[in-house]
Amino acid sequence: MPRRPTVGAFFIATRPTPLQLAEHLEHLQHFLQYLTIQRRLAANTVAAYGADLHSFFRFIARSETEAAEIDKEQVQQFFQFCRQRRISARSNARRLAALRAYFLFLQERALLVVNPLAEIDAPKIGRTLPKVLSVAEVDALLAIPTAATPLTLRNHAMLHLLYASGLRVSELVSLPVNGCNLRNGHLRILGKGDKERVVPFSAAAGAVIADYLERARPLLLKGKSSPLLFCSNRGAAMTRNRFWQIIRETAQRVGIRRKISPHMLRHSFATHLLAGGADLRAVQMMLGHTDIATTQIYTHVDADRLKATHRRFHPRG
Repeated sequence: MPRRPTVGAFFIATRPTPLQLAEHLEHLQHFLQYLTIQRRLAANTVAAYGADLHSFFRFIARSETEAAEIDKEQVQQFFQFCRQRRISARSNARRLAALRAYFLFLQERALLVVNPLAEIDAPKIGRTLPKVLSVAEVDALLAIPTAATPLTLRNHAMLHLLYASGLRVSELVSLPVNGCNLRNGHLRILGKGDKERVVPFSAAAGAVIADYLERARPLLLKGKSSPLLFCSNRGAAMTRNRFWQIIRETAQRVGIRRKISPHMLRHSFATHLLAGGADLRAVQMMLGHTDIATTQIYTHVDADRLKATHRRFHPRG
């Protein structure tokens, strides 16, 4: 950092000059590398932060103030622009988190004159309860497929394992063969932040996976080798987007009319366990939540469902 002499033999650091847009974009790449390598954040989180920050800098570029120092007013204008475009409070909260992390990154490296996020409050987003499937809907989703092709057997096994273990979809599609212990009925998962956990699964799910391994996986691989448990019809890795399509296609086929997602099976796994009397700490460990408060939201889901049932059927409800 450039320094200037003062009276005597002492030196003090000069204030950094305001960063121009091109410099911000260069620092942004370093910031995303920092999130990946040092913070070890999940690839999806890093991608979301990158998209949010690029959106912010595109807004700054359009405002024709790229050579000036970004200030609090410009940040507020950006979020006003987001609200005008009907971007949800939850998405704006994530954008704010991305901006906070980025400008703190600059501040810690003495690249910033003033942090424009210092006095910006996070938007109030309230509590949104996760959407869950009923037991009847899960039973329909996990019904034995009428046509036993390699693809239907694979899809059937993936759905069974997702509900039996509560995995994130990214964990499911990246699960290695040696991470699934059929003999002992458990999975070894490398989750967010490279944190390892062991998750049990039922004998019923184990039987479906064993059937897939015997009858479907060799046909999908076509003589190729793969370290992954689930693979595409070309023997390659499955994608998250493809599994989203699979679960929605399956839901439509069995008569589930509402839109569902892989995460709804994860939510259903946790809610149904807690409704059946499972220990909250055990569910927290299986889901891979760092904070038990994140798991506690599923107790609210079940409580709200009980209240709705009471209001519907009680004579004075």
